[in-house]
Amino acid sequence: MKHRIDIRGNLIPNDYKWFYDWFEEDSTCPRDVQKVLDQAVEGDEIEVYISSPGGVIEVGTEIYTALRSAKNVKIYITGRACSAASIVAMAAYCEMAPTALMMVHCVSTRASGNHNDMEHTAEVLRTADQALCRAYMQKAGMTEQEALDMMNHETWMTAEQAKERGLIDAVMFEEQEEPGYMVAGEDFRLPSEEKMNQVKKIMRGKTDAQEASVFLMQMQTEILKLKGERK
Repeated sequence: MKHRIDIRGNLIPNDYKWFYDWFEEDSTCPRDVQKVLDQAVEGDEIEVYISSPGGVIEVGTEIYTALRSAKNVKIYITGRACSAASIVAMAAYCEMAPTALMMVHCVSTRASGNHNDMEHTAEVLRTADQALCRAYMQKAGMTEQEALDMMNHETWMTAEQAKERGLIDAVMFEEQEEPGYMVAGEDFRLPSEEKMNQVKKIMRGKTDAQEASVFLMQMQTEILKLKGERK
């Protein structure tokens, strides 16, 4: 059985959920996620769909931990996974829509007081950054410095860029195969579209003669193999 978790809107503490719901604003709290996970039994699949600007970092880490602890979880970033939501995306196998965005940055807060208070707050924020960058390190295999540099520069990424960094496992829809025809012979297969296009170029005289000759010989050999006339 499949269970769906939608992580939409701001990531907020449980106690704030009623407020956002009353105003009909999209939001996600840890209790929303845990409620679905509690319904799953051994062998069930969990699909998580993320489109969130982020929110409270403690909420992001709590949801990350819950998903990381669960089994058979797949995550899909359909809109954006920014800030704390990008931490959630590191919890399991993750695919990202080709039009989606991911953003990672340093932890921020509001503070007041004297210079001692400000220096203390800065140290707390640096410590939080070091803790959170572990999620990126474990997912992508990057070093701490690489993860912190990415956060320090408020890095925005397309699906391809996130994949290159190792932050996601695949771009959605990219590796889908064309539907195959049902056949009666176990060795039977139709030529690929690429090969058919190559033959069309040869027929139109748009391919070098020597290259065309080699390609046609290869194709004839493949056809003979399928007919059982050559091994």
